[in-house]
Amino acid sequence: PVFLLIGITNLSATPTEEMNGAGNLMDFLDEPFPDVSTYEDFHTIDWLREKSRDTDRHRKITSKSKESIWELIKSLLDAWSGWVVMLLIGLLSGTLAGVIDLAVDWMTDLKEGVCLSAFWYSHEQCCWTSNETTFDDRDKCPQWQKWAELMTGHAEGAGAYVLNYFLYILWALLFSFLAVSLVRVFAPYACGSGIPEIKTILSGFIIRGYLGKWTLLIKTVTLVLAVSSGLSLGKEGPLVHVACCCGNLFCSLFSKYSKNEGKRREVLSAAAAAGVSVAFGAPIGGVLFSLEEVSYYFPLKTLWRSFFAALVAAFTLRSINPFGNSRLVLFYVEYHTPWYMAELVPFILLGVFGGLWGTLFIRANIAWCRRRKTTQLGKYPVLEVIAVTGITAVLAYPNPYTRRSTSELISELFNDCGALESSQLCDYINNPNMSRPVDDIPDRPAGPGVYNALWQLALALIFKIVITIFTFGMKIPSGLFIPSMAVGAIAGRIVGIAVEQMAYHHHDWIIFKNWCRPGADCVTPGLYAMVGAAACLGGVTRMTVSLVVIMFELTGGLEYIVPLMAAAVTSKWVADAFGKEGIYESHIQLNGYPYLDVRDEFTHRTLATDVMRPRRNDPPLAVLTQDTTTVEDVETLIKDTDYNGFPVVVSRESERLIGFVQRRDLTLAIKNARQKQDGVVSSSVVYFTEDAPQLPASNPQPLKLRRILNLSPFTVTDHTPMETVVDIFRKLGLRQCLVTRSGRLLGIITKKDVLRHMAQMMNQDPESIMFN
Repeated sequence: PVFLLIGITNLSATPTEEMNGAGNLMDFLDEPFPDVSTYEDFHTIDWLREKSRDTDRHRKITSKSKESIWELIKSLLDAWSGWVVMLLIGLLSGTLAGVIDLAVDWMTDLKEGVCLSAFWYSHEQCCWTSNETTFDDRDKCPQWQKWAELMTGHAEGAGAYVLNYFLYILWALLFSFLAVSLVRVFAPYACGSGIPEIKTILSGFIIRGYLGKWTLLIKTVTLVLAVSSGLSLGKEGPLVHVACCCGNLFCSLFSKYSKNEGKRREVLSAAAAAGVSVAFGAPIGGVLFSLEEVSYYFPLKTLWRSFFAALVAAFTLRSINPFGNSRLVLFYVEYHTPWYMAELVPFILLGVFGGLWGTLFIRANIAWCRRRKTTQLGKYPVLEVIAVTGITAVLAYPNPYTRRSTSELISELFNDCGALESSQLCDYINNPNMSRPVDDIPDRPAGPGVYNALWQLALALIFKIVITIFTFGMKIPSGLFIPSMAVGAIAGRIVGIAVEQMAYHHHDWIIFKNWCRPGADCVTPGLYAMVGAAACLGGVTRMTVSLVVIMFELTGGLEYIVPLMAAAVTSKWVADAFGKEGIYESHIQLNGYPYLDVRDEFTHRTLATDVMRPRRNDPPLAVLTQDTTTVEDVETLIKDTDYNGFPVVVSRESERLIGFVQRRDLTLAIKNARQKQDGVVSSSVVYFTEDAPQLPASNPQPLKLRRILNLSPFTVTDHTPMETVVDIFRKLGLRQCLVTRSGRLLGIITKKDVLRHMAQMMNQDPESIMFN
């Protein structure tokens, strides 16, 4: 509300009468001292206060800009700084994403062999440069040798297979060991996907070091190692974290953002959009992802800036061209047939599968992560990573679909079978009399290769479903987008081939009769893989709009929006029937972060008086009086309690509320006064009034702290419904709210109290909210 902001803004101005009426008092707070209004680690920011400080700063710059040309230039630079930060974020996150893509490509292939002509080439690049590659054996060229061939001279045979198998496992273990060791030693915050923490930080929580320089460096390096090790994880979630680290890094260059936590979060929202933009090559999907999934406060200005940052990031990535196909993504597809209404039935069934898989995954993964937190397992992160990597490598190598990187697997599953495809999935029996244009190949009976591939895919599906549950949440960077999409793409491709074969063998059935004539190309199995991938990703993350946009930007399949929408909506409905939280919200709850989800509904009929503290048997509320508290009293209060702030009242008898003062500001003010102001001793009286009375010369020098007093703290009456209180906390981003009756102070409600109360109402453990 506007009146609130006005009230708070006035309090920050310097009242002149305060200066004049002070007599010989030195109001040392005229020059703001460092660290006042900054926050401690694991505390929540006060959005209203940050907003009012930014308004003050802006007003000051505007009034100064009329004084001289230099001040005008400074004000223009200040106005442009936001766009400069966005440009820098886009350039750095695009460059890092390109480097990560290239490094992952090379290191994934390094597990199988090496390029003799130039060891830094991946398998594909090695054979591109070769003149001896044939079209049929495009993956084989003399320059690329597998490890067994290089060491023993034999490319085939049981001995070569065993040696390759052993070296594959060895490389995987080496990569994952390096990743977990680097995370453990240099940057513990670089593990996991990062999105739950980014959501919490954007809602106004402070986690110092989470977006620091070390985290950025280690996360970038370990992300390459973790993905290359062949574990069932993706790089998309961690790229959002990397982009937000870039955003935080550039915020520190401009005081407008470094000194205001609210403004900093606007930049981080835009950085998250740039992260998704480079992760998927989907700039618009990135903006929508930031809006729908991660951001808490997203003004229109942030929308434009997110769009710009995502554009610059995508452009940078396109300039690097990491995939060598002049596209931003690996999965670009072109299908030649439209979809038909009857196909909506299997698409919706894939949506149901996605919702069920999402529910199963969330419950199993959270149960496993809780076990890791509460048992001895959590004490051995390195051993856990090594064990999971070992199991993954041993089981993945024999199956060609799990041996390759997950991105390549998805790419192959999305692909349409053209005449030039050499994949097993395209081993159909051709009609010798067929003379058709190359791209429009009619439906054909499946050959032995397809049936063989189906068995391998079914085994790969079971393997991916189980192993991803244990992989996500380990102490290495791990994204969830790609494994979820892989599960859906495998299931989708299997369904697609089944529908295609039914249409071929039973084209006289009533469901196929209208649209599938013999000799026509009716069903595209790759499309089913795409729809399945969207359904599973939607089931796990509960995204809808941004998911569909990301999927069609990712694949270029613009005319398949309706199947994607049908699958995404169905998977969300099915998953929501079993529980409202997506995987990120579940991890936020598991870690006890103070996150008030905007989507949660509070329907219980409790009042502010039921939630406020102090309760019946608690000691009375710790308060300060406006003109009778001494410096010693304040210091004792700070030492004996761990509250984040204290209400200021007229007197302990009347309990009439005047304002609220932050603990950190009080501590710094007293420390500063003792250093800079003569005569301030333990018996000095602290005044929060406008004018301090004239004191006899024998009395110690008083300390006037009205400047750090918030004169318009947010208050509610004791009979305000909790539904309204929760709404106020959510929409205004409050830290605390005071409870009064007829102007008398009764108690206080903090964000933590609200979260505890909500947990209690849902029959959960209220003590699971660990942080302040």
